[in-house]
Amino acid sequence: MPPEQHSESLARDLDRISASPTLPGARAGHGGAPAPTTLDLADLYGAPADPGGDAPSTAGDGGIPEVDLGEKLRQAYFWITNHAIISPHYDVEFEHGPSKRVLLGDAQAPLVLPSAQSYSSFVLLPLLTFAVRGRCLLIGGPGRGKTASALLMGVLAGDSPREVRRHMQHGHPQLTVADLFGTPLPRDLVQAERLSDIDVAWRTWLDRRVKIVDEYNRIPTRTQSALLTVLADGYVEAFDQIYEVGRSAWYLTANDDAGGGTYQVIEALRDRIDVVVAALPFNHRFLGALVARIEGAVSPEAAVPAELVFTSAEHDRLLDEVLAVPLPYPVLRRLEHFAGQFEYLERAGQQFEYRTKDTARLAGVDPHLVQVQDTGRDVLSDLGAQTSAGLSVRALQSLVLYAKAMAYFRGRAEVGLDDVRAVLPFVLLQKLSADAQAEAFDVPGAEALRTDRVSWLRGMFDLACRQFDAAGLDGTDPVGALLAELGGGLDGVSAAEARTRLRRIERTLDEVAGQRKVYGHLYDDVLALKYLHQRYLNYLAWLEWTG
Repeated sequence: MPPEQHSESLARDLDRISASPTLPGARAGHGGAPAPTTLDLADLYGAPADPGGDAPSTAGDGGIPEVDLGEKLRQAYFWITNHAIISPHYDVEFEHGPSKRVLLGDAQAPLVLPSAQSYSSFVLLPLLTFAVRGRCLLIGGPGRGKTASALLMGVLAGDSPREVRRHMQHGHPQLTVADLFGTPLPRDLVQAERLSDIDVAWRTWLDRRVKIVDEYNRIPTRTQSALLTVLADGYVEAFDQIYEVGRSAWYLTANDDAGGGTYQVIEALRDRIDVVVAALPFNHRFLGALVARIEGAVSPEAAVPAELVFTSAEHDRLLDEVLAVPLPYPVLRRLEHFAGQFEYLERAGQQFEYRTKDTARLAGVDPHLVQVQDTGRDVLSDLGAQTSAGLSVRALQSLVLYAKAMAYFRGRAEVGLDDVRAVLPFVLLQKLSADAQAEAFDVPGAEALRTDRVSWLRGMFDLACRQFDAAGLDGTDPVGALLAELGGGLDGVSAAEARTRLRRIERTLDEVAGQRKVYGHLYDDVLALKYLHQRYLNYLAWLEWTG
């Protein structure tokens, strides 16, 4: 179509969704990989949805067909991408066979043309957060669409645009705990004999399934601490009153995540955020769509198709279906191998358990200064040499949750390695801190990784997977076998068998000791073997005590 008609159609078709399946050849909830397609994404949205189209036949309560929530989630994604946010940045790439690469500019920067359906992180990650009731931080300069993206998530939860705006919390330096959560009734303050007699007028935004805090880094530190409680634990406490807010999808915005804002964000609050996504610049070849919106007084949030709105029951079922997506053991092993790379710091402590970056940090010592003393280590292949900290349990939980959501969104029967790889940089963006002085960043061609942290994180994961395959760890995992043996239970295990297992543990430790260097994943293996050794020693002591 002529360029001017293309711009007009982006604005005109705001209230339309396509009857065509978003994953031709596969349906969410039925497993299997989608068949390859050459269908252009723009072609998906040429006609209004057909109520009699391809709908799942599974009946829910009362004989009413259940909505295919995976398909509904994908329809919401494509509608937002193509008509609301207009984000033609397909930076979450997937492949189905070789992908064409074009080298551009003096730096010969590769532009990848993915061979499988790929996505814009700025739309996809907030939508996955909606699905799993997670906590998403949207960062970027003013006017990049952060608040608009969060507002659309509130409309998908069933609120009108006016209600979403009214319930949105705006950070500012004078924001108090009472402003954010509620105030006690004045009469009770005067008449009450005990704190429990005081009724608090709670703010209505606490009930919403989607909660938005705009410019959270402008909130005073004391109020941030109160926000942390509701964000992390799902309740508010004031004047001895407890208000449960339930599980919600949280969206916080900030102009940057590197210390900007009126107040420094407390570390515990940052740690509660599951995923961080940056707003990418507007593509000015789509400026005509903005002109059409202005001329037609069109507002995307006011035109969200009713078919894309999730009821409370659907929202609950969506989370249940995401959690049910299995994480196969081969993918789990590679994730274990990657995650174990970062905490070990050989010269940080004398006792083996304390040889960690956390030991150095708690002592007020820069882990980098300890790291450079270990001159015999290959700092280019050792991923742990590139970071100043390890991974928390909360970070790993978020990674698993979003990997499940990614697989579900793509209509997969189980989580694949590519699903983990897709979400990992956004989950770990502020949870795995880079050591900017690491030698790996001085390698020619790697200098940009100091600023491009998404590519840095994804590259480290790729390297960890290559190392895993090169070492043949899929077929050789003695520690895993010993853990599985204990996982079968100790009922009926004789003292002689327990001693045999102890000897196998000690032999495995001797094999690790025979290697010249201990890297992060071996540190985890060694401590797991010590754990197993203790379990069997305790079991033998119990057998002796029972006669």
